[in-house]
Amino acid sequence: MLAKRKWALMSSALLLAVTMGCSNSGSSSAPQAQGNDPAPSQGGGDKAATEKKTITITYRDDGTGEKGTLYKWIKEVSASYPNKNVEIKPTPIQASEGDYFAKIALALKSKDTAPDIVTEDTFMLNSDASAGFLEPLDDRLKGWEDWSNGSFIEAMKKGVTASDGKVYGVPYNTDSRGLWYNKEIFKKAGLPEDWKPKSWDEVLAAARTIKEKAGSDVVPIWMNLGKATGEATSMQTYEMLLYGTGERLYDDASKKWIVKSQGINDALAFIETIAKEKLGPPLSKVLNGQAGNTATREYLPKGKLAISLDGSWITGNYLEGGASPWPEYKDVLGFAPMPTSKGQAPGTITLAGGWALSIPSNAKNKDEAWDFIKFALNKENTQKLVMSSGNITVRADVAKDPEYTQMPFNEIATEYLKNAEFRPAQDKYPEVSTQIQTMVESVATGTSAADAANKYAQDVTRIVGQEHAIEK
Repeated sequence: MLAKRKWALMSSALLLAVTMGCSNSGSSSAPQAQGNDPAPSQGGGDKAATEKKTITITYRDDGTGEKGTLYKWIKEVSASYPNKNVEIKPTPIQASEGDYFAKIALALKSKDTAPDIVTEDTFMLNSDASAGFLEPLDDRLKGWEDWSNGSFIEAMKKGVTASDGKVYGVPYNTDSRGLWYNKEIFKKAGLPEDWKPKSWDEVLAAARTIKEKAGSDVVPIWMNLGKATGEATSMQTYEMLLYGTGERLYDDASKKWIVKSQGINDALAFIETIAKEKLGPPLSKVLNGQAGNTATREYLPKGKLAISLDGSWITGNYLEGGASPWPEYKDVLGFAPMPTSKGQAPGTITLAGGWALSIPSNAKNKDEAWDFIKFALNKENTQKLVMSSGNITVRADVAKDPEYTQMPFNEIATEYLKNAEFRPAQDKYPEVSTQIQTMVESVATGTSAADAANKYAQDVTRIVGQEHAIEK
């Protein structure tokens, strides 16, 4: 998931956030998984049995408000939640991906502003856990059958395990990335509708052909290139390119950050080519925080974008009730694997991420929060979420469900995970990621790739320390 992620500002945003109480309906559209019965609030006397507690859930609202997938899912799950002594209240933060994480970090610091449950991008989980913001869940997980009986894909548990070996969240989705393309535009430009580029040169060749033949109102290729799109710029653009060269951000053998390499130069050269040849969208569109939504919800459905380097989840926008319903998407779009730079082994590359539900250390109602997490992320409720959002499931039982496997692009998006790479599980990664965004935007706006790379090397070395930096 998003992706994608960055962060600043004040706890008052939480207090002003849109809220929604749980339904009083006793009907249940989602049967409970065995062992997920939520326990009532514990305490002495009749007061504890009747007192209603409010469980707050904070997540990023990307501007869709009550039409958003997470909002609607929380509303549905809370309506069917059996423990009516608990009220579930969404407390969204409306922010760009870049600002959400800083606002969350601010909120998590205080008992006055920390929610009971927070959605954590798994790339931030290690950093937030190291800062003491999150509650370890290991003892609670021991008593949850779903966690130990193979219901969750084992590899996905790594994403919620911090460097101290403890688990700090329950994952609810994952994702892969590739090249979405409009088959109708490709056909008009004389390009293959079953497109599988073998190298970056073939990607650029297709973009140039589209620029020449599809008309000035069609953007040949869209990648996140700005600081405002935060982690989406770092992960979906730069790291998809860098990892496609065979290079990595962090050298596991030496335990050092790679600050200079041919891979860095090659990745920036690709971005520089897009910028110089004007193969991408206008800078006014790509350098703002809504760039990803503009590409996905406007340009692609309207036939104004030929190729988009983006994540597997974007189809959730096109479903009935999604942010941008588009019934024809399954016939018009193709999803090609992103090739390695020169087609070298393994031939394709994808970055995988995902999101989790975590309990802040400063949460007021930790027991009740945990009971709701177990219910919300059982098989039935997890399946509803991933199918409505377009994400890939982290549960093995959902992955086998025919309703899930028959969703367009689910199988191919899951197949791309076979060559998946992950961001470094290092405390300094969020700070390094910020420098990546600055570097990419500077190239997109005219700075030479060489100058941007030198500045990146200086800034990352300053952040991690000379002794933790390496040149290749």
